[in-house]
Amino acid sequence: MPQPHPDSPGVLVTCTVVTVSDTRTLETDKSGQLIQQLLLGANHAVAAYTIIKDEPAQIQRQIENLGKSSNLDAVIFNGGTGIAPRDTTYDAIEKLLDKTLPGFGELFRFLSYQEIGSRAIASRAVAGVYQDKLIFSLPGSSNAVRLAMEKLILPELTHLVSQVCKGVK
Repeated sequence: MPQPHPDSPGVLVTCTVVTVSDTRTLETDKSGQLIQQLLLGANHAVAAYTIIKDEPAQIQRQIENLGKSSNLDAVIFNGGTGIAPRDTTYDAIEKLLDKTLPGFGELFRFLSYQEIGSRAIASRAVAGVYQDKLIFSLPGSSNAVRLAMEKLILPELTHLVSQVCKGVK
């Protein structure tokens, strides 16, 4: 699909990957590992990777701390975006965003619907900007992560960072 404004080639985007889970470990976190793999494969940098519990205060502290980092462009969360009682990532993140990107969640659910059908309505994937950092929040499923990364995030990451950071860096 043609892009209206081609990105500058070779722009490095520095990202942090955060898995939100009460059960995953560094060894069992396939989605967090996949995000890192795809970022590195697209010639972006992974500054940090961590796993935190699905606790709203912990998620918000993580965002606030990362928002202070001057060498970070984007944070990609995975996990906790459903509607189960312990799924609190969306609620914690959405409250902090300075700007939202409604199209991200809408397109993600549309693409998910094409793959998994009506179950896509349970996803609360969200994206936006906090403290001049792009924030993406994806489901914890590796299939959902691959879909979001390959179809939405990686094709637009450089462009979105350039828009957020105009005049900031």
